[in-house]
Amino acid sequence: MTPNEHNNERAPQLAEELARTLQYPVIQALTQRLTEFTPAEALRYADSKLAAVAALIRIADSERAELLFIKRAVLERDPWSGHVAFPGGRQDAGDASLAETAMRETREELSMDIARYGKIIGRLDDLAPRSPALPPIIVRPFVAVVPATLSFILSTREVADAFWVPISQLRSAAAQTEYHLTRDGVDARFPAFGFGAHVVWGLTERIVSQLLPLFD
Repeated sequence: MTPNEHNNERAPQLAEELARTLQYPVIQALTQRLTEFTPAEALRYADSKLAAVAALIRIADSERAELLFIKRAVLERDPWSGHVAFPGGRQDAGDASLAETAMRETREELSMDIARYGKIIGRLDDLAPRSPALPPIIVRPFVAVVPATLSFILSTREVADAFWVPISQLRSAAAQTEYHLTRDGVDARFPAFGFGAHVVWGLTERIVSQLLPLFD
């Protein structure tokens, strides 16, 4: 049975679980703060491409909030090859909105249907890469809540792994680190989050850094 078939079979239970999840105090507080937040929109240039990602949150055992990350596969033409990121990608002509882009990309990459089994509760500031070596792209991050038992699977060759990380772990002092990058003989250091063998830096680190204070 595929994840989609499993989720479809459990649709009533998933709907009930999502409703309960949205009632947890931590989720209600986060929703309220996102409602009150006015996200900044990045300045768009003629050659700017638009993209969207989904920061998916669930409530696991002991009412612990967790955030879903993916690890991108190592691909030659992908400028974010091998990075830890959120599910997402560029806007297609058929996408009615960037929120739809985030949901479509999550469905394509993980077979997780946010539109049916989850709920987008807000968005964060638009972001753009700070490196001229990266494409001129504007990324809009959306925050969504999903049931803890919603099944997923790596459904494209672009994604090598996916895993949940507790918000409390990301907020711990032990997770604060730096990412060292050497390019064209120049060394650079970037703020990062580290957990296990994974390091989150760049655009994804900037998204996580926006999100975490909303859990205060």
